[in-house]
Amino acid sequence: MKNKIIIGMLLAGGIAVGLYACKKSFLSRDPIGQLGDADVATKKGVEELLIGAYAVLDGNYNGFNWQASCTNWVYGSIAGGDAHKGSNAGDQADINPIERYEALSTNDFFNVKWKAVYDGVARTNNVLKALAKADVSDADRGRIRAETRFLRGFYHLEAKKMWNNIPYVDETIDYVANNYKVSNTEDAWPKIEADLKAAYDSLPATMAQVGRANKWAAAAFLAKAYMFEKKYAEAKPLLESIIASGTNPKGVKYALAARYQDNYNADTKNGPESIFAVQASVNDGGAGNNSNPDQILNFPYSDKGAPGGCCGFFQPTQELVNSFRTAGGLPLLDGTYNANPVKSDMGVAADAAFTPDAGPLDPRLDWTVGRRGIPYLDWGAHPGISWIRDQSNGGPYSPKKNVYYKSQEKVLTDGSSWTNGLTAINYILIRYADVILWAAECEVEIGSLEKAREYVNLIRERAANTNGWVKNAAGTAPAANYVINEYATPWTDKNAARKAVHFERKLEFGMEGHRFFDLVRWGEASSTLNAYIAYETTIMSLLKGVKFTEPKNTYYPIPQRQIDLSATNGVSALEQNPDY
Repeated sequence: MKNKIIIGMLLAGGIAVGLYACKKSFLSRDPIGQLGDADVATKKGVEELLIGAYAVLDGNYNGFNWQASCTNWVYGSIAGGDAHKGSNAGDQADINPIERYEALSTNDFFNVKWKAVYDGVARTNNVLKALAKADVSDADRGRIRAETRFLRGFYHLEAKKMWNNIPYVDETIDYVANNYKVSNTEDAWPKIEADLKAAYDSLPATMAQVGRANKWAAAAFLAKAYMFEKKYAEAKPLLESIIASGTNPKGVKYALAARYQDNYNADTKNGPESIFAVQASVNDGGAGNNSNPDQILNFPYSDKGAPGGCCGFFQPTQELVNSFRTAGGLPLLDGTYNANPVKSDMGVAADAAFTPDAGPLDPRLDWTVGRRGIPYLDWGAHPGISWIRDQSNGGPYSPKKNVYYKSQEKVLTDGSSWTNGLTAINYILIRYADVILWAAECEVEIGSLEKAREYVNLIRERAANTNGWVKNAAGTAPAANYVINEYATPWTDKNAARKAVHFERKLEFGMEGHRFFDLVRWGEASSTLNAYIAYETTIMSLLKGVKFTEPKNTYYPIPQRQIDLSATNGVSALEQNPDY
């Protein structure tokens, strides 16, 4: 499904070819490595272009581009307070100002992300242009067009949540027509909705490969767009239909995975919770290019029995860890969890005694965060500081959801590169838990608070499954004092219910790249992130003097390079976001 062979961008108008041959016959030769019009005028040719449009879902269009990662571990989790950059201050230094809400439009991370999403857009438009001339059946034409519009909607949605003011580019934009410098002053939401709705209306429920978008994946992304727009009345029936009838492309009904951790394991991927995922594979002759490469930096920093062998990035924050504190099995929604922090080994030597926190915790903590004294998958207990590159820069914790099991090394990881951190773990762009908690949000805003409580309790019921808890080294007991319960008291206060739903997303999706974008769409970014900064500054100086400022920090700056490229006679088609 995820073929990273370059099938040709076919950017409108063709490409320039260096004419170094003497014979005129050279002028009639097809460019090597490029598909010509005749090649794509068939079902096979158009399908190959479509595979090329799927291939850049992960942002890996030009090497291991963590700058453009579909997981948004920088833009969603680090900027959202889930994690610090980690490693040491000088490595990947362009992330530092993003973490500190001080990034400039010249930061290359933004330019790489922009190029990646609009590369995806360009590929979808090339599919549609080729499809218009291709000899395919009506059924195939309808399906291919719907899949392509789904992908085009996805790529624009990814850009929209990053920059808000974006150009929407469709197949009518053409280099030869000289209309390719598209303005970003028109709201893109209506056209994103149109693409995703067209996909939802036309895609079949079943598909030949599990990695392809089907009707229900399109429904979920359309609902996601509505959630970002606060169109709860439009999102609610879509989400209810997915809950009632949604299936994956193989016809398996969506459900929560029995065990939370199965969503992050290459052996259990494409399970019932996966609505749409970036497919990953290794040891397939692709030299790691078909893997999950964008998290290659995010492994413990040690060559002493640690997975990956590199590089110590993406370290969970103490504030995130504290969020998993419970009282009576419920989260501390009043924010007092930071007044009762989870015990850490910050500053504790590797050879010193350390006992993990004995207080009550949500069991999802230890599938989200690697912390000292707790089993780290099947690698043994996390040893603490010996797996941390620089505690003063990133804290004492390690990421976990992107990490493979020791038993999977060289089987579900690719050893052809400088690290074993190229894995076959899928990244799930939308999972069934998203749908349930979005439905709960809708119920809070326009429906029944009790129905919202029912939805949230489905998530908590799964988390309370003791078969899914991290066990001690002997496998005989829970690794920590896990105490989690459902909400037993009826919800009667809308503000309290909203807080409970929002906090459940924080716990359920910690370190999955969503937090910053959730806070922005809820209108809670300034208050929440400034409180996070104030607390985290009491532990380390990394965020000293930092402040999240609205409206500036609500969206990222339009890359200056793209503004410059959009100029005609000194006038840019792209306008910069406020205050940059």
